Amino acid sequence: MRQRGFSLLELIVVITIIGLAYTLVPKMVFGGVSGAELRSNVRAVAAGLRLAREAAISTKREAVLTLDLDNRTFTVQNDSRVHKLNETLEVKLYTSQADLVTEKIGAIRFYPDGSSNGGRVTVAAGDRSFEVDVDWLTGHVTINDKISTDSRG
Repeated sequence: MRQRGFSLLELIVVITIIGLAYTLVPKMVFGGVSGAELRSNVRAVAAGLRLAREAAISTKREAVLTLDLDNRTFTVQNDSRVHKLNETLEVKLYTSQADLVTEKIGAIRFYPDGSSNGGRVTVAAGDRSFEVDVDWLTGHVTINDKISTDSRG
């Protein structure tokens, strides 16, 4: 009699299909951006803000992070690098009116005592979004994970 079960080849094919599905599903769910890539972009924005704060404190001069919403880039004053975010992300900036260069370019400013003008950068992909908040009094940068209320049911 023939034994019942799966052959090694059948198991390998199923594992391969599961692996492909695991890599493709996040791109479909997050609109082309995986959860890890979204978090990586959020951490890059937070690191840039922290770098600007540290520069203001160490140089005893104001330091600015400038965000270009159209090009999905940001720069930190006195740093020649242009940091590029994923082009498919939705990025919003909330800052003081005085630090808006144009409708799509704005800045968050840090002062020598570590404080800031305050603000928020929201980075989103699909229903998943993160808020990078800058406290105006202390200049501390925090990341908050937000899930759309529409997706909670």
